[in-house]
Amino acid sequence: MSQKKIVIGIVAGEASGDLLGSHLMAALKEARPDVQFVGIGGPRMQSAGMEVLFPMEKLAVRGYVEVLRHYREIVGIRRKLKNYFLANRPDLFIAVDAPDFNLDLELALKQCGIPTIHYVSPSIWAWRGERINKIKRAVSHMLAVFPHEPELYQQAGMPVDYVGHPLADMLPEYPKRAEMRETMRIPLQAKVFAFLPGSRQSEVRHLARTYIETAKLVQQQLPGARFLVPLVSRETRGIFEQALYDCAAQQLPITLLFGHAQDAMIAADIVLVASGTATLECALLKRPMVITYKMPAFSWWMIRRKRYQPYFGLPNILCERFVVPELIQEDATPENLTQALLNLVNDKDAVAQLEETFLELHQTLRQNTAQKAAAAILPYLPA
Repeated sequence: MSQKKIVIGIVAGEASGDLLGSHLMAALKEARPDVQFVGIGGPRMQSAGMEVLFPMEKLAVRGYVEVLRHYREIVGIRRKLKNYFLANRPDLFIAVDAPDFNLDLELALKQCGIPTIHYVSPSIWAWRGERINKIKRAVSHMLAVFPHEPELYQQAGMPVDYVGHPLADMLPEYPKRAEMRETMRIPLQAKVFAFLPGSRQSEVRHLARTYIETAKLVQQQLPGARFLVPLVSRETRGIFEQALYDCAAQQLPITLLFGHAQDAMIAADIVLVASGTATLECALLKRPMVITYKMPAFSWWMIRRKRYQPYFGLPNILCERFVVPELIQEDATPENLTQALLNLVNDKDAVAQLEETFLELHQTLRQNTAQKAAAAILPYLPA
């Protein structure tokens, strides 16, 4: 008689979740070759053998305005997914980040007796702390990726494990900058700026013009400067190319890359980065950075009202101090960004201090995450 397959429902909402999900799937399959996965994920999770029910891009919207615009579609997907999982009950459901989408789904599934694991704690320590009550009702077990998070769940009486951050396992402690420059055919003595405007179309729309005007000002003061701009999709590349045309900046020494964000960061002297997971990647690659972000005014107003900390970027949050500059919303002018970039790129002592700080952070977050996460999940699977 053939053995019954173990089915795990899993949902990731954007590129960073797709990466985390694919590593976790591989670790679970290693421990339990009889598992299969079904839900929502990106190309990496598909390559790891997942059956995809809806395209992940539908969920990758950010900010109140963007979410409202796609609200009906997103809610429709969640309803169909819930109905699918209740009709085809998985042995377990794993939510990879994306709390705004996943928590309601987890709540419905848990109430019907399906155990739910949430991988990557929602940032209740940064804003909307009241969510812990809903999380407790919706989630059977939390997997936290930052060391300050488990205490919050322990106080609420929730099962939690600190598993470290998978990026810390994946990225080298000492990136090889000279080799990367050789690969990219960039002279070692050139001043290189990596400009990362985000992975979502809405982010690139809000930041492209500011980034380009900043590059113009930097080049005026550093005529030999070069700029690397990694973009994750044809759509975001199209948005940035249109902005270059609108700003009459086609002559700027800007190289647009398809992906290769980590390569660009390793090769760069300094990085201008949109707030998000990329700021953590940048810290783990030991690069000095200036963090920036722009969003619709209403989204900014809502976030500013509800947040608890003065920091936006993960490196500052994790170090609990401003280790790198943040210029958000109306402060994110080309003049301010240029000043911050040039101040840092010319300060050798500050750069050396940052590298040391980021190395310590790397060692704290490196925990063999996928294996730890899998070990916490295995007891929830049928024997």
